[in-house]
Amino acid sequence: MSKYRVQNPATGEVLETFEAATDAQVEEALASADAVYQEWRERSVQERAAVVKRVAELFAERRQELAEIIATEMGKSIAESLDEVDFATDIIEYYAVHGPSLITDYEIPSTIPGKAVIEHLPLGTLLGVMPWNFPYYQVARFAAPNLVLGNTILLKHADICAKSNLAIQAIMEEAGVPVGGYQAIFVSHDQIATMIADPRVQGVSLTGSERAGAIIGAQAGTHLKKCVLELGGIDPMVVLDSDDVAAVARQAWEFRTYNGGQVCNSNKRLIVMDDIYDEFVAELVKLAEGLQPGDQLNLGEGEYVPLSTRAAAETVHAQVQQAVSEGARLLAGGVLSDGPSAHYSPAVLVDVPRDSASYREEIFGPVATVYKVSSDAEALELANDCALGLGGSVFSTDEARAARVASKLEVGMAHVNIIAAEAAEIPFGGVKRSGFGREMGPVGIGEFANKRLYFVSK
Repeated sequence: MSKYRVQNPATGEVLETFEAATDAQVEEALASADAVYQEWRERSVQERAAVVKRVAELFAERRQELAEIIATEMGKSIAESLDEVDFATDIIEYYAVHGPSLITDYEIPSTIPGKAVIEHLPLGTLLGVMPWNFPYYQVARFAAPNLVLGNTILLKHADICAKSNLAIQAIMEEAGVPVGGYQAIFVSHDQIATMIADPRVQGVSLTGSERAGAIIGAQAGTHLKKCVLELGGIDPMVVLDSDDVAAVARQAWEFRTYNGGQVCNSNKRLIVMDDIYDEFVAELVKLAEGLQPGDQLNLGEGEYVPLSTRAAAETVHAQVQQAVSEGARLLAGGVLSDGPSAHYSPAVLVDVPRDSASYREEIFGPVATVYKVSSDAEALELANDCALGLGGSVFSTDEARAARVASKLEVGMAHVNIIAAEAAEIPFGGVKRSGFGREMGPVGIGEFANKRLYFVSK
């Protein structure tokens, strides 16, 4: 079976396969991306932004078709697929509109007679290695700002996202990105290493696992290339108190099960104060019970989508079973469907021992893991007891109390009374083993910029 494929995770059926790139094709892609860069960088930023604006318009026009592609590829519902296309469109539009002003030259005071200016110039061709959980959104936040800046893009997508990647390339080219300026590439791990080593590639952005991040980061470091790594999280959602426990629990559940729970900044650890813990957990159990596996292309009420692949579902199931073997309790859900479908019923897990291996592991699936605490200090200590540091949130009717705890979260994105603030203008990224660098917002366009000093002496 070809590695690159469209495989419906609800049925396991392979609908389409794609040829992997030969080494000669990799060389062609590198040469083409570099040649286009030499021309693309010379265009005015306004001209590049106008092309990117057209990309956003085409995304909006084709939203239904684009949504159906990813729903089939990786299993999210049509409603959530449309959500994602709209979010990707917003990000592309944001950089088309605001990108030029974000990279405008600015003068800095200088004690040396003359004029000191900071410029934002492109670096060259960039390699993106993107995951399957948000096939358009992940690409939009990397490609849109860098195309406005003047870089060119080689995009290696997940094995199951070949069709969406080709759809993005077609839209880019139709919008006016020169052929070679955005290329969907179907390459192997060895070929990725070759590309990172190639002097025509000036940076690499990866969203993926810690393991993948460590490998790509090492390769980039060896060849002195800038990299941005977004490596997932086990984000805490701390609930200190609430005047509507059921409503907060529902919010927690809906965010945790969104996209089949396959979200980097999902609320993977629910840390709840002891006096509301029982009610909170009971509400989660109620929401988890009675759900049925469904068809993501035509999802009914009370049905849940498959995970991205059968292997992904088996991994989540094994992780939950491991936690139970170490002393955790599974209160609802957690049923792996018979193969070849990738359905795994949304689950509620409690009493995971803090000295167990499971406590340290990210579960990339629809599992709400709940911990009981009895003080703000204990909640904060538990929230920060994690090797990853992507996002986190604190909920309380007393905003000052929540803020005191949230301000001490060791994360890249701290929130009060919202699980995750997400919009095109809001930066995304983490600390610790969640990686480094930021995407989106005003800072996302600067990661692969040459912030050049330009000095004219008087």
